[in-house]
Amino acid sequence: MISLSLAEIGRIVGGQQHDIPDPDREVTGPVVSDSRAVRSGGLFVAFAGERVDGHDFAAGAVEAGAVAVLAARPIGVPAIVVDDVVAALGALARAVVEKLGTTVVGLTGSAGKTSTKDLIAQLLQRHGPTVWPEGNLNNEIGLPLTALRADATTRHLVLEMGARGVGHIRYLAELTPPRIGVVLNVGTAHLGEFGGREQIAQAKGELVESLPAAADGGVAVLNADDPYVRAMASRTTARTILFGESAEADVRAENVRLIGLGQPAFTLHTPSGCSDVTMRLYGEHHVSNALAAAAVAHEMGMPVDEIATALSEAGTLSRWRMEVTERADGVTVVNDAYNANPESMRAALRALVAMGTAGRAQGGRTWAVLGEMAELGGESLAEHDAVGRLVVRLNVSKLVAVGGREAAWLDMGAKNEGSWGEESVHVSDTRAAIDLLRRELRPGDVVLVKASRSVGLERVAAALLDGEAGCGTEGGAASR
Repeated sequence: MISLSLAEIGRIVGGQQHDIPDPDREVTGPVVSDSRAVRSGGLFVAFAGERVDGHDFAAGAVEAGAVAVLAARPIGVPAIVVDDVVAALGALARAVVEKLGTTVVGLTGSAGKTSTKDLIAQLLQRHGPTVWPEGNLNNEIGLPLTALRADATTRHLVLEMGARGVGHIRYLAELTPPRIGVVLNVGTAHLGEFGGREQIAQAKGELVESLPAAADGGVAVLNADDPYVRAMASRTTARTILFGESAEADVRAENVRLIGLGQPAFTLHTPSGCSDVTMRLYGEHHVSNALAAAAVAHEMGMPVDEIATALSEAGTLSRWRMEVTERADGVTVVNDAYNANPESMRAALRALVAMGTAGRAQGGRTWAVLGEMAELGGESLAEHDAVGRLVVRLNVSKLVAVGGREAAWLDMGAKNEGSWGEESVHVSDTRAAIDLLRRELRPGDVVLVKASRSVGLERVAAALLDGEAGCGTEGGAASR
């Protein structure tokens, strides 16, 4: 973060100083909410959560080098005390971003936000220092903490914006006003919280409503292939650029195909020319993500050949998102266990099928180890049934449905579509799934592991890979 004195921070957040011997002392280190991440000169933010109260760790944070604590009550160490720590953190982020004047790229959508954010970051960092969130820090706490990592050298600030309801993205955009806003899609993720796609579209469109006018440099990057997103052009005064496979898209893909183990290849077209892309990531769904990233890079002045090269070299920066590892015995494990919704589940299943038919090993089978997709409300059972049926229609060899009622509907959907016990099985927990897979897997098999984060299916992938070093960098987590 840029250096600010404790007195300045107090004024920005409207707080009271407690036990601060020198108000002119500056915060020169990172702003963090995890006391284990405190560095010398930093600021520790104490949140009172349901299970853990950050105020209990304030003294340790100061001992570790924090200059002070942003807190809700006096705690016996240097602190700026405020009524609402979350609001104060947001106010601090807003002040810092305004002072820096860096280009802010805001990104939202029902699926693919984190993968696309990672792609945008890898493209933009070629043209200057870029800050982006680790994982999916996209709420009223994670977003300002990410923004506060920016400093005077930061040229690009890429921020993922999530929503649990109408008004959330508007609030995040007020904290860190974007010049470029990207909307990927409107799907069924969090359908239970919003009530319908129209409400989801209303919430996601708050991003483009927050953009500056075209005359002031505002740019809305919209998915031409999603009618809900494309309609958002009428909700902004920013200039609109469309991406997608539609012939009307400004940034589009032609000759899309899958090669190798299911890596997308296509010809990238932009207003400045075209170039070929062969991605290291897995699954055709990454084409749309790549086009969104390419549109942002084009708007930032990157030539098309450089965009294509960067997309071809880009890897995954976030854990448990289509992480592909080949074991020594020839079994390939695809860990996509970070989260799931109907759209991402369908995309992952199609990627699994592409990997299974790529011809790496003779006689290999495809396994879909799936669990609950959370927050789907009244549509939950129907959506799980539909995914189970899709497993059969795609001719996936084996389905292992893990968990309770929702998993039972995955299994039931498969069996109603024409599968039977040997092809689809319902197990109660991850332990049972691990035991089954260890007994049944054979060389050449490809295993997809995917569910909502709350299910914890990453434990299945970890158990299958216990002692495995992976297969190099291909498709794995890239370093920063």
